[in-house]
Amino acid sequence: MEKRATIKDVAEAAGVGVATVSRVLSGGSASPATRERVLAVAAQLDYRPSALGRNLRQRRTGGMGLLVPDLTDTFYGQLAEGVLACARSAGEPVVLGSTGGDPEQEADLIGMLLEQSVDRLIAVPSGDAETWAPAIRAGMTVVFADRLPVQPSHDDAGAAAIADLMALDGLSPAPKARPLDVPAVVADDRAGIRTAVRYLRGLGHKRIAFLGGPGHDRRVAAFREAVGSPVDEELVVFGTGSRDSAYAAASGLFQSRPDLSAVVAGGNVLGEAAVLAARELDLRVPRDVSLVMYDDVPWAELCSPPLTVIAQPGRDMGYRAAELVLRAVGRRPRSVVLPTELIIRGSCGPHR
Repeated sequence: MEKRATIKDVAEAAGVGVATVSRVLSGGSASPATRERVLAVAAQLDYRPSALGRNLRQRRTGGMGLLVPDLTDTFYGQLAEGVLACARSAGEPVVLGSTGGDPEQEADLIGMLLEQSVDRLIAVPSGDAETWAPAIRAGMTVVFADRLPVQPSHDDAGAAAIADLMALDGLSPAPKARPLDVPAVVADDRAGIRTAVRYLRGLGHKRIAFLGGPGHDRRVAAFREAVGSPVDEELVVFGTGSRDSAYAAASGLFQSRPDLSAVVAGGNVLGEAAVLAARELDLRVPRDVSLVMYDDVPWAELCSPPLTVIAQPGRDMGYRAAELVLRAVGRRPRSVVLPTELIIRGSCGPHR
């Protein structure tokens, strides 16, 4: 194999020192004649600077981090595919971590990435603003995807989530209570949930339930807004994030409120749990209960009947987040809101 040219080879061929070559190739000062000679020699020798060496000198890895709550979740897999595709086109490596939806584990991973001098990070956050403050203070470029950091208390969460929805719609400024000024790439939860509730109402459903989980503050706020006051809080149920918890929440909801006629599941894990719980309890979909799931995943079409879904562009979300974090050099990019789409299949029917 032909030996790859080094910076020393370029320096010797150009008749200058290694420092001069490094300065020219990094855009530093040099006389026009020297610059022209060094660049000509570098091109002739097909010299490609070592990214590893350059990044070690600059005390950074040259890559980006990606933190998601669950690598087995199909949606997060789609989001990761988008990040990896964008990073690959830019020649950037990606350090991937799973937080398990645990703020403490998330904080540990943030610390690890800071120790490794990773200076760009895309995250589906599980912790609150305090969890992310060290990364921001350290100068790490952070872009959130899919959701924003949680609020410290339940009451504040509802108000902040509604304010977030309005801010993303351009109706009001972001809430002052949120201390982080970090761009995000999110789906239009408000429009997606609102369209689904209107569709179910059009089918005659009045007792519509919502199954939520971690990070669903904006979705449950949109649900409450869509159903209007007064909200039957017994029909708003949360799981902790695991599949067992999601199943327990869905099963408990069906058994405690046999009068409900429709359910909006806030994510694909919750939608899966609702399907399984309905089957175990001999509830027929859509004859006994109609079901809409947030996220369009491959198995949704394989259900019997196929599930009506609120589709969000997971891969595009990841790609756009990676674009933002790569371009955010010396400036703060604007947040991006991606459209959702209600895809009607067979899991919803008229209320009997």
